[in-house]
Amino acid sequence: MINIRVMTMDDYDAVIALMSSTPGISLRDADSREATERYLQRNPGMSFVAQSDAGLCGCVMCGHDGRRGYLQHLLVLPAFRRQGIAHALVQRCLASLEALGIGKTHLDVLKGNDAAARYWRNQGWTLRQDIDRYSFTRPGNENA
Repeated sequence: MINIRVMTMDDYDAVIALMSSTPGISLRDADSREATERYLQRNPGMSFVAQSDAGLCGCVMCGHDGRRGYLQHLLVLPAFRRQGIAHALVQRCLASLEALGIGKTHLDVLKGNDAAARYWRNQGWTLRQDIDRYSFTRPGNENA
């Protein structure tokens, strides 16, 4: 049986291990223990993990800027896919955002991650064609 629950800092090492072993997931300095703790404190009760008898098998991080929601790092281990776990994780995030009055959510998929792109399209998410995302990184923080 899979249990979906709120992610805590106690889950950090297991979540990073999941991310590190999953193709298509990019880890940066922004995924450090300190940065993750700030993120979870800023967005309490909005990130989730899926736990099996053997340990964590999935996770998703969720936050907002007060107007729009953002999902990051949704993943489910291959042995646990196609059981509705990713869908359940995302629904928990969307419900927590909706409780705050946030009805629109964004996410990023790395170019070339065709499996993730297919997943999101099949879930009814729309690939935006009308915007390009630009990022600014302060010198010395290239891995942020």
